[in-house]
Amino acid sequence: GWNGQCQFETDDFVGQVRQTLQNIVAVLAEAGAGPQHITSMTWYFTDKAEYLANLRGIGEAYREVIGRHFPAMAAMQVVALVEDRAKIEIQATAVIPE
Repeated sequence: GWNGQCQFETDDFVGQVRQTLQNIVAVLAEAGAGPQHITSMTWYFTDKAEYLANLRGIGEAYREVIGRHFPAMAAMQVVALVEDRAKIEIQATAVIPE
């Protein structure tokens, strides 16, 4: 959920989701790809209740950043993430055609 300078701009769950998705899109762009190339995503969050309470906002952020591309996804609650302020990490796998 941090920005390109490795800094958290918010502790808001949806805000961190939005930033994380923007980071994924930025990495894809560096490779000449886009969200349509994502084949799977694994979401790791520290609080299932917070995730569930924010589904509407998460959906809005997802559609704003990724669009209407819905790859295979898994989501799981974890005890902690490496960065103390992090509430969400998303692992994305993409296949980029040559």
